[in-house]
Amino acid sequence: MKTGFIGLGNVGAKLAGSLLRNGAELTVRDLNRAAAEPLLGKGARWGESPRAMMEACDIVITCLPNPAAVASVVEEPDGLLEAVGPGKIWAEMSTNDAEEVKRLAALVAAKGGATAECPVSGGCHRAATGNISIFAGCDRATFDRMLPLLKILGRRILHTGPLGTASVLKVMTNYLATANLLTLCEALVTMKAAGLDLATTYKAITISSGTSFVAETEGQVILNGSRDIDFTMDLVQKDIGLFQKIAEAHDVPLEISPLMIDIFTDGQKRYGARANSDDIIRRLEEATGLDITAPGFPAEMIDEEPEEEGYEVRVAGR
Repeated sequence: MKTGFIGLGNVGAKLAGSLLRNGAELTVRDLNRAAAEPLLGKGARWGESPRAMMEACDIVITCLPNPAAVASVVEEPDGLLEAVGPGKIWAEMSTNDAEEVKRLAALVAAKGGATAECPVSGGCHRAATGNISIFAGCDRATFDRMLPLLKILGRRILHTGPLGTASVLKVMTNYLATANLLTLCEALVTMKAAGLDLATTYKAITISSGTSFVAETEGQVILNGSRDIDFTMDLVQKDIGLFQKIAEAHDVPLEISPLMIDIFTDGQKRYGARANSDDIIRRLEEATGLDITAPGFPAEMIDEEPEEEGYEVRVAGR
């Protein structure tokens, strides 16, 4: 299957790398051509435009920072839509708004093409090794066509149902991860203020009911002081804002979500929209004068699991 990949940011470049590493016939594109150079040097082709990529490929994947960027690639002159036709698939791997995905998918379907939304979850370090999780929202026939490719891109692949379901679930998981991050920051700072050793605190968290994926992974780079997870505050704000929008659309009176939005709004004002999301702990460090670092923790998250072929995760009762 000839594959195109548009959007070579922190996640996209790693996903495209997994395809190339596993022998995919790959064409790539990014607004910043320099981002494509490592892949071009390993055998990928350069896509002159989204339209040219859709003409040459069976499937074109987008992995972009926001819904507006996705719409531009699909709809603008020389966009994907100009070359969509029967047998072609557009796969959207960004964290996107479900209604926007469905709107664009309707345009693709009107020209005979198919759409699959396939957002990923699990961190950039797992995107690099092909061990990330993938949610896939689309009809079953499209999912079955996509599955061999998804097994290369990720480890655990969940068919979530029709278009829109994967985007909603991905936003939900990012909301939960952000809540875990903020409570982890408060826990670490409070334990430091109470005189507890931070390495011991980290171990207590990770072996107990207080643990989480965020604590076990991001907790390490927070304590190292690098706070480098290849994910930025503006992206967090986008994701938790989308979750809040879903709740408001269904009249769910959330209480924690608005506080999280306020915290990251303040974080962006202090440190910049492109600051690492884990820099949010600096708000509490500055308020208390405490240094929340400890020796012996890594500067970056590395996936130590060996790369394995992905598989479909089955849902009980479905």
